[in-house]
Amino acid sequence: MTVSPEAAPEPTAEAAQQAIAEEFAFFGDWTERYQYLIDLGRKLPPFPDALKTEEHRVQGCQSQVWLIAEGDAEQLRFRAISDSAIVSGLIALLLRVYSARPAAEILATEPRFIESIGLAKHLSPTRSNGLAAMLAMIKRHAAAA
Repeated sequence: MTVSPEAAPEPTAEAAQQAIAEEFAFFGDWTERYQYLIDLGRKLPPFPDALKTEEHRVQGCQSQVWLIAEGDAEQLRFRAISDSAIVSGLIALLLRVYSARPAAEILATEPRFIESIGLAKHLSPTRSNGLAAMLAMIKRHAAAA
């Protein structure tokens, strides 16, 4: 099974979270789930080197992560990339839930998929902190819109 981040997004952030939970339920163990995360990260669209600046870097991540927001309160789109394969997969999940959504929906959506797929228990503390930092940056962009 492959789901491309460029595929038509689910109609709502909640629908995206439900779809993610269903996809991860197919995998029997965390080795397979990590491989799926890595595969998702490999499918992220190219991120221009010119945008890999300090202004776009997510603070609080052990890995290098860059994230930009485009659009307005009606629809915010996010682009992001990391130098870590697993973190890129986490980015793909976040973008699937939060990108191409109205700012109000982004702000109202809690990342329940993290718990529902068991990710919270299987990430190192530094990756958990990085995930929280990415989510905080997404929410800051939405609040500013």
